[in-house]
Amino acid sequence: MSTVRAAGAALPRGLLIAQAWGGLGDAVAPLSGAAGRPLARTVKLILDPLVLRPVLNPGFAAGAVAMDHVDALRDRIVAAGPVLAATAAWFLVVKKERRRRGITEGNPQDLYFQRCFELATAHGDPADEPDLASTRAAGVLAEVHDRAGPTVGRLRDFVADHVAELDRLLEAAWTTVPVRPGPEPETGSSATALSTGTRHVDRTASTSGDPAEPEDARGSEATGSQGLRLQGTDVCHSGSGHVESAAVSRSGGRTAVLVPGRTASLQVPTPPPGDSRAGSLDEVLAARIGAFLDGCATRPDAGLFGGLLADRVGSSAAVGHRGDGVAREQGLTDLPRPVRPVVGDTASKKSLPKPFDRSIVERLFGALSGSGDRDGLADVPDLVRAEISRSASPWQLGTEAARVTIALGRAAAGGLTGDAASTDAAARLRSRWEREAYVHRVLRMPDKVPGEVRADVLGVCQAYLRRLWVRVHGRELRGEDVGAADVWDLLDGVLRSVVLDQRDRLRSALERRDGR
Repeated sequence: MSTVRAAGAALPRGLLIAQAWGGLGDAVAPLSGAAGRPLARTVKLILDPLVLRPVLNPGFAAGAVAMDHVDALRDRIVAAGPVLAATAAWFLVVKKERRRRGITEGNPQDLYFQRCFELATAHGDPADEPDLASTRAAGVLAEVHDRAGPTVGRLRDFVADHVAELDRLLEAAWTTVPVRPGPEPETGSSATALSTGTRHVDRTASTSGDPAEPEDARGSEATGSQGLRLQGTDVCHSGSGHVESAAVSRSGGRTAVLVPGRTASLQVPTPPPGDSRAGSLDEVLAARIGAFLDGCATRPDAGLFGGLLADRVGSSAAVGHRGDGVAREQGLTDLPRPVRPVVGDTASKKSLPKPFDRSIVERLFGALSGSGDRDGLADVPDLVRAEISRSASPWQLGTEAARVTIALGRAAAGGLTGDAASTDAAARLRSRWEREAYVHRVLRMPDKVPGEVRADVLGVCQAYLRRLWVRVHGRELRGEDVGAADVWDLLDGVLRSVVLDQRDRLRSALERRDGR
């Protein structure tokens, strides 16, 4: 031990856990791998959250545990030995009852580990009351599997029985109609006509029995405008599906955007002369996003947020995804540009593609595979058809509130790297990010850290946007609206989630590097 103390005064966390776990013997074998170490899910679902609790015991959190905390970590696991042995025994009882009932849905470890720990804590070893063990196991299965709402099994059955119909719906949703370019913008004039040659998704194609598309899931609506792009050419999508021109004039410190079909012009602040943001409507609209981000953490402005929704700024921000490499650079696809998804028939949490590359089944899998409350979800046929429509919408999301949230998140996450953050929200995220020791180490000594950790840190903006997409997509599936007051909690929570994932990967990488 003295040699270890002199060398680094720390021990790999995985090694300590494995040593303490090995002392528990065969009683915990159902929670162990072939080598006798705890399963990855045992650490993730039982040891970390229920035994070691690193949030309350930060000395247990690092990949290398300081010598001052080594004995305490071992003692914590050893002290939990009886309840861990009972947890393993309950897991066998629950799996036996699962087989008896013919249940095949879900991963048993994901679904039952924590519930078996609860049984062990409340009732001890199932052998102590064998007459009640099966009843209690049945109660766990009923709690997990007898919930109202759709399931992965029903999803797979539905898509298998309706493959041809769903393929037709996908084809219809992704059918595009070329739009004739409008006139070129005038230069040197106070009023500029803006137009584009981008395409518009034709929502008119349908098949018999297909439910009406949700209002907010349409690419453009019968009234109002789809909005103005934030990147590249500024456009207005009219309800007819064709791109119209939008007149822009500037005077008195305001910019007026007259959109066809609107009774009043859109009024936005004009950057002062000489301001680096001046001269582009893109940048004026970006300033509107910045104005909301400046206050969303402390005083979210419902009026500003409502304006972003009304003018469909989120939808406009997605127009660039049709260009080569844009969505790929944002980390949303591995392809040069998004393509029509397939219906699919299988999914795995371990190998989910990036958001825009997922099949329809993969997009719904996460919401249906967990043991959480599914009561708020629609029936499987409606979920699938709505997801098909959603996949062909801007950001592949169905509501404007979700799209605006993604646009806000993209702007805020831009401050995590590069130059100083330009908004209050971006500064808060950057401060949170830069407090992480592993981030400092990567930025100071990139060659001294594992390659996957370096890639995590340098690609944080892409990881952030992917995680935010998953969060807002999940809220859409559950019918949870995003309001002005919800935005900061989402933006901040996503970064915390990304950081926790990166910490876990760093810990695993260090343990592998040390040969543990």
